Amino acid sequence: MKSYLRLNNEVLHHYNRTGKLDLAKDKEATRRYFLEHVNVKMRYFIDLEEKIRYLVEEGYYEKEFLEQYDMAFIEKLFQRAYSYNYRFPSFMSASKFYDGYALKSRDGSEILERYEDRIAITALYLARGDRELAERAVDAMMTAYQPATPTMLNSGRRARGELVSCFKLSMDDSMNSIAANIGYCLELSRLGGGVGVNLTDIRPLGDPIKGIHNRASGVMPVAKLLEDAFSYSNQLGQRNGSGVVYLNIFHGDIENFISSKKPNADEKIRLKTLSTGIIVPSIFFELMKRDKDIVLFSPYDIYKEYGKRMSEISMTDMYYELLDNPNIRKLKRINARKLYTEIKKAQFESGYPFEIFDDNVNAQHPLRKLGRVKMSNLCTEIFQYQETSVIRDHGVGNEYGMDASCNLGSLDIHQATRTDFETLVDTAMRLLTNVSLMTDIRNVPSVSKANRLMHSVGLGVMNLHGHLVSQGLEYGSEESILFVDAFMEALNYYSLLASMRIAQERKETFYGFEKSDYADGTYFERYVNKEERKLPDAVLRALGKVPLITRQMWTDLKEQVMEHGLFNAYRLAVAPTGSISYIRNCTASIAPITERVEIRDYADSRTIYPMPFLNDENMHLYKEAYEIDQYRMVDLYAAAQKHVDQGISMTLYVTDQWTTERLARLYIYAWMKGIKSVYYVRQRLQTIEECVACSI
Repeated sequence: MKSYLRLNNEVLHHYNRTGKLDLAKDKEATRRYFLEHVNVKMRYFIDLEEKIRYLVEEGYYEKEFLEQYDMAFIEKLFQRAYSYNYRFPSFMSASKFYDGYALKSRDGSEILERYEDRIAITALYLARGDRELAERAVDAMMTAYQPATPTMLNSGRRARGELVSCFKLSMDDSMNSIAANIGYCLELSRLGGGVGVNLTDIRPLGDPIKGIHNRASGVMPVAKLLEDAFSYSNQLGQRNGSGVVYLNIFHGDIENFISSKKPNADEKIRLKTLSTGIIVPSIFFELMKRDKDIVLFSPYDIYKEYGKRMSEISMTDMYYELLDNPNIRKLKRINARKLYTEIKKAQFESGYPFEIFDDNVNAQHPLRKLGRVKMSNLCTEIFQYQETSVIRDHGVGNEYGMDASCNLGSLDIHQATRTDFETLVDTAMRLLTNVSLMTDIRNVPSVSKANRLMHSVGLGVMNLHGHLVSQGLEYGSEESILFVDAFMEALNYYSLLASMRIAQERKETFYGFEKSDYADGTYFERYVNKEERKLPDAVLRALGKVPLITRQMWTDLKEQVMEHGLFNAYRLAVAPTGSISYIRNCTASIAPITERVEIRDYADSRTIYPMPFLNDENMHLYKEAYEIDQYRMVDLYAAAQKHVDQGISMTLYVTDQWTTERLARLYIYAWMKGIKSVYYVRQRLQTIEECVACSI
């Protein structure tokens, strides 16, 4: 074992033996890692000009973006990055960057970039020739802003993937659409993307085809085809593609769909690698509350009768009309409570299906006059309007609708409270907007069209638990919820301000702005009329330099937005974060930690990651997710969700002591609190003490 790995692993051994931390070993592991690995493999150059010339001539960097700047400015920008004297705070952060993000020679024998180099190149690339923005980008990324992995990894590189890696597709009820979407999934998976596909509009098993009954195969064979497509298009064999399929809970195939992830499911329907998610309208919970049956329908009937797809209607609004309409077949009746119990069983066994609360999503949707949000993405934080494409026979023109790509980045909450918050958010929004403008997925026209018209981005946050601990606050406490409420309100405000400024500068708004709640001012009413209250001193201290947003500030912004518009149709989305959290030495997203000292196994090595700011004195504040009251966690997420125009990826943490009834109550509570989605259910086995987080 390498000496740096041995030292890093000793942190865990010491912690397990004594319950105390020996962080000096992690620092020494980081120092040894640079001495024995990074510095040994690093390729050195006489100066920056020689380095840039070599990397361009050898085909590592694109030259076009560099030609937008003179060498004097490039050198100045690199110096700006290095002036921060950045030091990786943990072995995990250093190894994660140099193993996964730093540019290497094609044979892997040499490292060609340091951390500061990657930051500077990313800033130059995303600024698109804007020198001031490039300088601001370096400041933001060296302190508190982290682009998503595909952006950080691919910016400036000649041999690169896309800057985004998250997509949503709508599938129509036709063989042409099914075939086209499978092709799109192959393309997007090849690019390294995770893809969500909505199957709600496909007719169920046994439905008629061309008037002949009992001919339709239903959604499960389509799901199996998609699973095979993701497995086949596996990013040069490095990893399988990843996808999720969604289905409305009132769809005729819902029972097979729910059963598909169970370990003992019939092979005809079993989905081994494809994720599943269900769309649950509020009417379902209302029927369950009254212990009523629900009726399953066919999207084929709905479209034939109303000219609308099942995904395009509100089942809550239409349910009783569908029941009363003799032209709409009632495929099956199922007791709502019994069905939901089966869903909870499946979630205990597999973590699936994800759950989308349809009416919570659409009631809070600022573009609801434009159309409905039908589904989410692989991590359940993206909620954007989609138009289903009409795919015709060859030689006949297609009508391409709009699907979604997710342009993501995250703020380190801890560092964000220590900097100029307005400038930070404005910079992040401009960088994300440029990612949108630079992205064109030509092989998927519906994604390309939506990106071109909507300029949607997803600015998120991470390191909440870490920051709370650094401020002496307990996750889930009243103070932590007040902090989240105030912080996310400020993030919402300044992201709107930035988007308005971009629209004003470019004299362009997103498609459909005039139909949005922003245009007529109704979006701002809850802020303009809010009750202003004094926050506890502990919350004010935790907010640091993040301003409290007043009613007058909201009133002024409302007038500006109504006059100038917004450039971005969607602005905020809190993703789970993963690798980028490790690089930044952050806790993931706004989630609680699952381990105070985390263990990550990579290939033949193990890396130990003590949580940020963790020490023997504050260890009691770092409650693990399975110890935290899940209702208080939901309250915290709900406080954040109020200010997020899209969604927040939220995982629930349960133990083997939980029952399906208890889990169902928690989901219902989340629905009542306005939560839009629930990602995974993670289960820890309390009977096995050494098992920290065992999810089947």
